[in-house]
Amino acid sequence: MDNNLNIAIIQTDIVWESPLENLTMLDEKIIGIDSSVDLIVLPEMFATGFTINANKVKQTMDGEIVSWMKKTAIEIKVAIYGSVIIEEDSKFYNRAIFVFTDGQIEFYDKKHLFSLAGEDTVFSSGNIRKIITYKGWRIMPLVCYDLRFPVWSRNDLDYDLLIYIASWPEKRSHAWQSLLKARAIENMSYVVGVNRIGTDGNNYEYCGDSVIINELGDEIITTPKYGSAIKTIEIKMKTLVESRKHLAFLNDMDFFEIKNK
Repeated sequence: MDNNLNIAIIQTDIVWESPLENLTMLDEKIIGIDSSVDLIVLPEMFATGFTINANKVKQTMDGEIVSWMKKTAIEIKVAIYGSVIIEEDSKFYNRAIFVFTDGQIEFYDKKHLFSLAGEDTVFSSGNIRKIITYKGWRIMPLVCYDLRFPVWSRNDLDYDLLIYIASWPEKRSHAWQSLLKARAIENMSYVVGVNRIGTDGNNYEYCGDSVIINELGDEIITTPKYGSAIKTIEIKMKTLVESRKHLAFLNDMDFFEIKNK
């Protein structure tokens, strides 16, 4: 119960559809991260920006982006989490990839595809709710638009930490901030939300608002609006367990069955 998790979140601009430039930029940022960090969280499609030009920047699980994640995690002995456009069995996935410090991988394919931008016309939807166990923490990985669908993230899977990685436009930043707090409060869970900044190839602007929130909805780490930032914090299992035991809201939850389309 006393195990803690030291998380670093990277809020950054992303060069449009240019993996090499983005990986080089991230190498420079990661060099300065404290060696005590256990997990680095990157934005959605961190090496390309949120694009539906999947054929142009598609990857495999043995491609340059995933290989970079594995190499970096092994070399600095820190787990890394971010999403990549993966082609598999002639389908494209917006795949959130969690790389452990030994290079082993677990992944989650984004469930809710952003139809407003045509993501659903190019990508295939995942249909598995995933829990990743790391250093005694049970982590639920989710991606951007998943945030709008609370049933998918309901804490009936007994997790400790929700992570949302995103390319969430500035014009809907109020929804991003409000929904992250709601997910933390209703699930009595730590929530990490990492969003990009800058302007993408479709001229959409992003302001960041990356944040870490505790199980009561309090912001314990914030980032500067529109600014690049690397923020780290140690989250505490003991605090979470004691809060859940004292308030016990999860004992009164409703149960339901999720039916995929």
